[in-house]
Amino acid sequence: MADKNAQKEPCGLYLLTPEKIDDLVRFIDTLDLVLATGVVTCLQLRLKSVDDSVIIETAKALLPICHKHEVPLLLNDRADIAAEVDADGVHLGQEDGDVASARTLLGHNKDIGVTCHSSLHLAFEAGEAGANYVAFGSFFPSVTKKNATPADKEILSTWDEVTDIACVAIGGITPDNCRELADSGAHFVAVSSAVWNHKDGPVAAVRVFEAALA
Repeated sequence: MADKNAQKEPCGLYLLTPEKIDDLVRFIDTLDLVLATGVVTCLQLRLKSVDDSVIIETAKALLPICHKHEVPLLLNDRADIAAEVDADGVHLGQEDGDVASARTLLGHNKDIGVTCHSSLHLAFEAGEAGANYVAFGSFFPSVTKKNATPADKEILSTWDEVTDIACVAIGGITPDNCRELADSGAHFVAVSSAVWNHKDGPVAAVRVFEAALA
């Protein structure tokens, strides 16, 4: 991922995959079209309740598409699998290992992000440990994470003022509310269902986000 200053205007679009991919071939075709727009800054593979073999297979299939469009692929939670498939990095939840261990597995040329909920303290700890970015949220009610910790937009402004480490805003983000997060200091906005479940399809969705963030 680029540094925050390169992405501050416009704010970057950080795309998460659906939690389940039923037809991998069809998804790859769709993803190819989505990434061809040039709108997506980063893709996170976020599969839930699947075997490790499925994560590995999917990651290996998505990496060539991401690299074709110069979009980094990060894995959710699993630094070990990220290292095994040579992904571009990992995103860690608070219960998914620490930055130091992930850095040992991945090396220094990979991106590591950390979920920090609504806590500047957790974010500073992650930054001091060597995280490339931190994620705050949820800023709005989320379909993906229904019990997520609420966060106030002020945390984005504060973080932007005191550090050079990029921050990602997460949680219930749509084309209608993403601009206010960007204006508050978010360097990236993380989206999933608002893209994959858009009434006009994922390609149209990222174009709408592009216009909203421009």
